[in-house]
Amino acid sequence: MNFQNICILGLGYIGLPTASTFATHGLRVLGVDVNPQIIETLRGGGLHIHEPGLPETVAKAVQLGNLTVSTQPAEADAFLIAVPTPFLDNQFGEFNGAKYKLADMRAVTSAAEAIVPHLRKGNLVVLESTSPPRTTVDLVQPILEKSGLKAGTDFHLCYSPERVLPGQILRELTENARVIGGVTSESAQAGAALYATFVKGQIIQTDATTAEMVKLMENTYRDVNIAIANEFSRLADRFGVDVWEAIRLANLHPRVKILNPGPGVGGHCISVDPWFFVEAAPELTPLILHARQVNDGQPHFVLDKVKSALGPLAGKRITALGLAFKPDVDDLRESPAAEVIHLLTEAGAQVRAFEPFKPEGLPGIQCMPTLESALENADAVILLVRHTEFIKLNPGRMLKLTPARTVIDTVGGWGADWDKAGFNVVRLGVGTR
Repeated sequence: MNFQNICILGLGYIGLPTASTFATHGLRVLGVDVNPQIIETLRGGGLHIHEPGLPETVAKAVQLGNLTVSTQPAEADAFLIAVPTPFLDNQFGEFNGAKYKLADMRAVTSAAEAIVPHLRKGNLVVLESTSPPRTTVDLVQPILEKSGLKAGTDFHLCYSPERVLPGQILRELTENARVIGGVTSESAQAGAALYATFVKGQIIQTDATTAEMVKLMENTYRDVNIAIANEFSRLADRFGVDVWEAIRLANLHPRVKILNPGPGVGGHCISVDPWFFVEAAPELTPLILHARQVNDGQPHFVLDKVKSALGPLAGKRITALGLAFKPDVDDLRESPAAEVIHLLTEAGAQVRAFEPFKPEGLPGIQCMPTLESALENADAVILLVRHTEFIKLNPGRMLKLTPARTVIDTVGGWGADWDKAGFNVVRLGVGTR
């Protein structure tokens, strides 16, 4: 199977690295995004996302003449859909009195519809967007078949989930195992042939719905394990225990690996994917639902911790360090840090944030351009993200940068040297006896 021209719809955290990787491996790639500002930025030689190694990879792809961008798709040998699948705003499902979030599949629907006029016999279409089970066969396939062509007979159709870690996307795109789920075995073979262009890891062929479940299972597994760590942090706070020490000791057991607690779970994977299972079968997913409720509720636990440290929050000036959903990336999607800041603001605090990887921050949050400006005149500092820059902060230097002497550490980032320097360090999951 010879795929020389591919069209990738969606140029975000997955689409752009994937497009540039294909292009640097000799394929001609048309990258498509409906956001004209993204297209304008890329055509001007800029990037709209931060990812190590990506500027060099995109530059090489463009220099080779293999990567172009547009707001509209065109004919190609293969089409990849890598568009977002967020939640619907203010719309929920309900089962036994419990609400659950609903997937917004409009971007996937629009992308599939945009492919229809360009679909030809022998083409391959791959859905990469994380989706509820049976999306490929129940949503995408009927749309594509409006072309008059039949999936699995006239064209190939697959689901292949991205399984990469922000900050290491380019390496993991190449080295990680790849699951290719086809609507037929021939479709899976076609998908495997395409990704073999650059994937060095194992390429496993299965059916489309199994591939969809694999992606959701991976992130749901992580979410459930983070939820138990977060519940442990609440229990430790209640019983006067240091949860970080307790986890370290428990993990000495050869068959135990408890994850670390924190202010919540964010990103467009772990905090999102489990809801797709709940939406698809709420009667079968009480454990998954509860894990989501625990992790979504963790920012409220942080709020209570701040209140216990500072008393009434009205008028308190608080500096929040970090907005990203995880350390050392610029991805702010579904960030629990942002939710904590919103809760603090609603409680009357005056919050200024600093996010070194995206200084402009988020709408509705006062973001400062530098650490120094964020710390000025603060009554307290709250550490929300384990950015290396924050973990390496010297407490002696901090004494000079801010009048704040109370710091709230929600990620286990600051050690005893902060207490010795004279700070009142309040740590998530560390109770008093």
